[in-house]
Amino acid sequence: MMVNCCGLLTAYKEQVPLKSVVVELEVRDHVATVVSTLNYENKEDKPLEAVFVFPLPGDAAVCHFSATIGKTQVVAEVKEKQKARDEYDDALSSGQRAFLLEESEQSPDVFSLSVGSLPPGESASIRLEYVTELAVQADDGLRFCLPAVLNPRYQPQDSEGPSVQVTSVPASLVPYSLSFSARVSSPRPVSKVESNCPLDTLQYLNTEQTQATVKLAAGHKFDRDVELLIYYKDAHQPSAVVEAGQTSAKPGTLMGDPVVMLSLYPEFPQAVMSSASCGEFVFLLDRSGSMGCPTNNSKQQETRIGSARDTLLLLLKSLPMGCYFNIYSFGSSYEHIFPNSVEYNQKTMVKALKKVKEMKADLGGTELLKPLKHIYSQPCIQSQPRQLFVFTDGEVGNTKEVIDLVKSNSGSHRCFSFGIGEGASSALINGLAKEGGGHAQFITGTDRMQPKVMQSLRFALQPSVADISVTWDLPKGVSVTVLSPPITAVFQGQRSLIYGQLTGQSSEAAEGCVTVKYSLAGHPSQNQLHFSLKPAEDNGLTVHRLAARTLIRSLEMEERERRGEQDGGVKKKVVELSVQSGVSSAFTAFIAVNKGNGEAIQGPLVRRNVPTPDISMRVSTEPQQPPRDPFLQLISVQKASGCWVLDPALAAAMGKTSEEVESPKPASVNQEVWATILALIWLHGFKMDAREEWELLAMKAVSWLRAQNAACVAECVEAGNALLGCKVQKEALGL
Repeated sequence: MMVNCCGLLTAYKEQVPLKSVVVELEVRDHVATVVSTLNYENKEDKPLEAVFVFPLPGDAAVCHFSATIGKTQVVAEVKEKQKARDEYDDALSSGQRAFLLEESEQSPDVFSLSVGSLPPGESASIRLEYVTELAVQADDGLRFCLPAVLNPRYQPQDSEGPSVQVTSVPASLVPYSLSFSARVSSPRPVSKVESNCPLDTLQYLNTEQTQATVKLAAGHKFDRDVELLIYYKDAHQPSAVVEAGQTSAKPGTLMGDPVVMLSLYPEFPQAVMSSASCGEFVFLLDRSGSMGCPTNNSKQQETRIGSARDTLLLLLKSLPMGCYFNIYSFGSSYEHIFPNSVEYNQKTMVKALKKVKEMKADLGGTELLKPLKHIYSQPCIQSQPRQLFVFTDGEVGNTKEVIDLVKSNSGSHRCFSFGIGEGASSALINGLAKEGGGHAQFITGTDRMQPKVMQSLRFALQPSVADISVTWDLPKGVSVTVLSPPITAVFQGQRSLIYGQLTGQSSEAAEGCVTVKYSLAGHPSQNQLHFSLKPAEDNGLTVHRLAARTLIRSLEMEERERRGEQDGGVKKKVVELSVQSGVSSAFTAFIAVNKGNGEAIQGPLVRRNVPTPDISMRVSTEPQQPPRDPFLQLISVQKASGCWVLDPALAAAMGKTSEEVESPKPASVNQEVWATILALIWLHGFKMDAREEWELLAMKAVSWLRAQNAACVAECVEAGNALLGCKVQKEALGL
């Protein structure tokens, strides 16, 4: 029991200077600008240095940092990292107030903010601004996430460098409040905004409903990430935004020239989209201790590992016959079910499922690099494209190394990633999918993992797109420098963003055109977008900053690849670009020093680490498994070929006795055909809400039935409906 003696205390009875956090979000189409204000107060009788470590989206571009102490405001500048640190230390030792904001060496989604020399009784307000692209979800929603949590990073045993120490306190004791508001505008109407936290009603600002505001309901406890999903009508329109350069910057530089941002949504012809029936599917599952935690705060029974086991069951039942697969699991060490990927059939499927059933969250930390290296060391299988699925709830201390490894193997596989639960690192999850040419999904709050994973399996079964090229057609005198890395993956309905710097002069009415060509399963295809070169009105410099961030991230990766050759040229380029655009990078930091009135602040500095909420409350023992869901029970007895067998387990899943299920079978029909039709009727009759979870395995069952050329299908459907009390039409089953 904590005694609340004076002000706010951490679990260690130290006072915490962070009082409140105010976040204002501005979303324009699919780009967000976020302004956070952190208010500190030193309630101690000696000067304080507070260190606050906090997460930001992995691909955020931090572009403004300022501090107000009393009545004085100091705006930070971006400087080379060591220079900034030296300046900060000098300022503190000479008794001046200083602030330093820097990105973690290991992962681009963790920042640490040092608030130096805050005199007793003084308040400081820190304003931080960043821009980020919003990812498109499986249901076309755009996802913005304000991370509340920084789970302790897991540092691999042999890694170097100090890891930032974060004290965690239970969410109920988080000593600061949060207020959060968003303003959304788009050329298309905003149809709805949803969140995992209670929101006030959406307020439209105009009759076209293209502008709206929404607020987080009062009293939000910072006990989870705040996730916002924004839906537009007709979201999948390709679009282009041209943004004017900064008037004070030199023409010919990135900030001085106009920049165009293209968002493309390729549509593929239906004929080519019939699912592939081959591939090597490698599933990599996190079994670190935290996977034993509940999936969310409300439903205590289901654990993350339990949900992952159910998901693997659905995946294994949905794979096409004739493909190859393997399952790895990892923690501090890793295990695999088969020494190499094996052909998918009844025998290998049963063996894998038996092993999956026994999997527990008992492998310690989160060492992702070693199993990945092992997987990549296995030779690829001729004409079976490799598809890697990574499931993790955590953070790794060596995010950049892991992502670099995936990138260097991107020519031979696609990587699909799943962040499970609060606090999964967005830099890790998005980075794996981006560099591995796959798709990233986040499973938080009360989301079920299964529909999101099956969506990614559908992507993985799409034929892969080859020979992607982008060509520009611009008026005479205008040229483009593409700032984005080349597009390596294109999926049906998934967005690709391209940034380009436009140099030269054109008339007001001029138009540009961009063409994306690719080949899909051997068929050449193309999409085209015409756009006006006239800059959009008042966009701030959001697009320029995102373009600079894209270029900075590519250069940082190049620098890591060339670490052997120390010419320092790439690093120098990053520092120049970061300073010029005011966007953070791995090699720079924001530094603000308040020279003040020259009076030194008296007394030795006391350092305080500000706690961040720990909402996982590490669970060591797994809660009791809830009784098996009849849906999963039914799925678990399906055969690899897609059919079901008439046995007591199938009857029990449908809530019947063996006798009840066997007697209505038409005499001329074999038992497997009857059992398979019954299972399909049960799914269509009772589980339509979960259709996306069983659609692929039902398609497999229908293919199996067609191959049997069975007579009296209509009679079976009629008898099955009568038995189960359903009204499912034969056509609805696809028969």
